[in-house]
Amino acid sequence: MVSAVFHSPLAASAELKAQKLARDKGATGPSAEPVAPVQAAVKTVPIDWGALSLKLLSPVAGMALLVALWALATINSTTFPTPTETFKSAVELFADPFYSKGPNDQGIGWNILFSLERVAVGFGLAAAVGIPLGFMIGRFKVLNDMLSPLISLLRPVSPLAWLPIGLLVFKAANPAAIWTIFICSIWPMIINTAVGVQRVPVDYLNVARVLNLSEWKVITKILFPAVLPYMLTGVRLSVGTAWLVIVAAEMLTGGVGIGFWVWDEWNNLNVKHIIIAIVVIGVVGLLLETALVAVAKRFSYADT
Repeated sequence: MVSAVFHSPLAASAELKAQKLARDKGATGPSAEPVAPVQAAVKTVPIDWGALSLKLLSPVAGMALLVALWALATINSTTFPTPTETFKSAVELFADPFYSKGPNDQGIGWNILFSLERVAVGFGLAAAVGIPLGFMIGRFKVLNDMLSPLISLLRPVSPLAWLPIGLLVFKAANPAAIWTIFICSIWPMIINTAVGVQRVPVDYLNVARVLNLSEWKVITKILFPAVLPYMLTGVRLSVGTAWLVIVAAEMLTGGVGIGFWVWDEWNNLNVKHIIIAIVVIGVVGLLLETALVAVAKRFSYADT
């Protein structure tokens, strides 16, 4: 005969309460088992060496293909230098890039630095004027209606068309080149900043109106964080434009700079140095854009 033991609901409830009280007080006893800490499993992602090798080797393969085509095209050429001749000339040129033998005979390093200095001044002035103007155009519809046709008219004008105006006004080559950089690099910053302001959600501005925020606080606390990605895109586009413009401007104005150096080597029929200058101009432009892309990613909302 099997005897059955029946527990009343009140007894079961009292037992559960006792167990809960013991756990809350940290009771340890024969019936209390230590709970093992839960450790998060760290998942190790294996490195895809094939994809990494392909990513690194693809640009090298592209450059090798270009050099190979260049070598094939200049096998029997007497006017255009071969890759080997150009490389030897580059080694000699960069052996002493900062020599100075007078104002019209300086190393390629000095010419690059002078060009970067002009770009920095012209680009800085364009940023100081273009970014605040873009904020105002995007914020106030009256300014937008007033200045948008003017910007659309002036933006497509060739950089070289602005250079004679600079020479006429400033009477000197250096400020004329800076003026040309300024007027050509200001448009992307104005347009991108204004578009960013116009795309700020209306709810943000309604909240600012309810809180009775001043215009300065609206700009610094609401508009600026939201517009920053657009603004940095405009800055990146502008610096590329500035570097393109300075080379063309220096070819016409003369003096010291990478553009003038290219034109001077053409007058000396030194094609090898012209090819080297083309590569240097491309590398410097790539470095400038890469630096600004890194800054844009650093301040992007996607990375925060």
